[in-house]
Amino acid sequence: MNKTLNYKKDRGYHLKMLATLGMLSAMAFVITFICRIPIIPSVPFLDLEFKSAIILIGGFIYGPLPAFAVTVVVCFLEMLTFSSTGFIGLIMNVLATAAFVCPAAFVYKKKKSLSGAIIGLGIGILLMTGVMILWNYLITPIYMHVPREMIVSLILPAFLPFNLIKGALNSSATLILYKFVVSALRKAKLLPKSDEGSKKKTSTFISSLVISLLLIATCVLVILAFNGVF
Repeated sequence: MNKTLNYKKDRGYHLKMLATLGMLSAMAFVITFICRIPIIPSVPFLDLEFKSAIILIGGFIYGPLPAFAVTVVVCFLEMLTFSSTGFIGLIMNVLATAAFVCPAAFVYKKKKSLSGAIIGLGIGILLMTGVMILWNYLITPIYMHVPREMIVSLILPAFLPFNLIKGALNSSATLILYKFVVSALRKAKLLPKSDEGSKKKTSTFISSLVISLLLIATCVLVILAFNGVF
């Protein structure tokens, strides 16, 4: 009897998890489709988008492996629809997103707190930046048919700041949206209720909001500087 009950409980949990991850995948795909912004004039082919924030919310809820699965699904859908970079673009897209969301989700799984989230996000930003500098150095000259020296000349003034800005803004969006998304999922009974007190949750959200707004303000100033506004 107990085994049967546990099986039904586990089956229900996995069905709810699949439904949640499916919704997050759809949200991430739509957001990427409607919002892609080139922010650094010297690399107009690199677009700022926010799918990583949505995927990472799923990673914070369920862990790094589900986050990786959603990453592959969303990036594959991009390749089939509006992306023009083909299979190589798919690989680089998966690598960039996974290098950010999976380490952050792993750290948060081990330390479920605001500090754990911030540490994980910081590690994710640095890993994504390092991975994309390496892969742009290795792959971009091949599929864009440009000299490798040209890519090297763009690493410090373009690829490095772009990935840091992209990671910081997606981190900010994750910290701001996480509470609202989780609350909506709990109301839909896709997630269990939290045991945390309301005061603690409010304090954590305010701290997240302050950190996020500081990051956003810094990134906006840097983007404006790159575009010659001041």
